Amino acid sequence: MSAKSQGGGKPTQAERAKAEADAKKIVARNKKARHDYHIDETVEAGISLWGTEVKALRAGRASLVDGWVEFDRGEAWLRDVHISEYAQGTWTNHAPRRKRKLLMHRNQIDKLGPASREKGHTVVPLELYFIGGRAKVLIALARGKQEYDKRQTLRERQDDMEARRAMSLRNHG
Repeated sequence: MSAKSQGGGKPTQAERAKAEADAKKIVARNKKARHDYHIDETVEAGISLWGTEVKALRAGRASLVDGWVEFDRGEAWLRDVHISEYAQGTWTNHAPRRKRKLLMHRNQIDKLGPASREKGHTVVPLELYFIGGRAKVLIALARGKQEYDKRQTLRERQDDMEARRAMSLRNHG
């Protein structure tokens, strides 16, 4: 039994290592997606990657800005996500913008596929991260925002920041 499970003391080195391995390590975020779209529903999916892609992701070399999800013949594909070439890679290096297969349950594909074909809807990646050593992507069914929606969101965020700043000054001053 470990020290932690006996009710006292600090966690052992093995427990700390397991907790660290299970922690969510974010590689890339798509902040632009939350600005450009109303997020309706999110789903976590695995990604089929080549060896040099995994190494490049562990080095934090990815961009989700132009990414989107395509549904083709009952499969989901991640398109236009840029994973830079691995610096120490050789001729086996990957193409930075190749299409990558998403590992999803059939019912998730059957639900998101038709929903993404509706007018004004798309499926975009929000985050790319590692959990327990496995690469995952958080994808979202999203509706496009109009210009006035984007301005409204920025205004709300700015008002919220000003209110927090005023409360902070009042509490500390």
